Amino acid sequence: MPVKKRSIKSDLTKLDAHEITDAEYDDAPELTEEMLDRAEIRHGDTVIKRGRPPLAQPKEAIKLRIDQDILAAYRKTGSGWQTRINADLRKAAKKLAG
Repeated sequence: MPVKKRSIKSDLTKLDAHEITDAEYDDAPELTEEMLDRAEIRHGDTVIKRGRPPLAQPKEAIKLRIDQDILAAYRKTGSGWQTRINADLRKAAKKLAG
């Protein structure tokens, strides 16, 4: 569950207008990878989320027992074999539906 951020109650216009002096640069901490990993990317007031956008119809992980020879045949087809199984199951479901 996302944590609601507290208001900083600051005059951001005044803060944006401030020009940083050399002495202030010396006081600033070095940026670490950990700090950058926690950083938010923003476009104006909108937070840009990292990663893939959510799918309209997300797939569901299940446990399915398949005969070894069938699984071996799909795996031999190379990368994307799980997607091909899904496509074949979709075709079969359409035939069942009529």
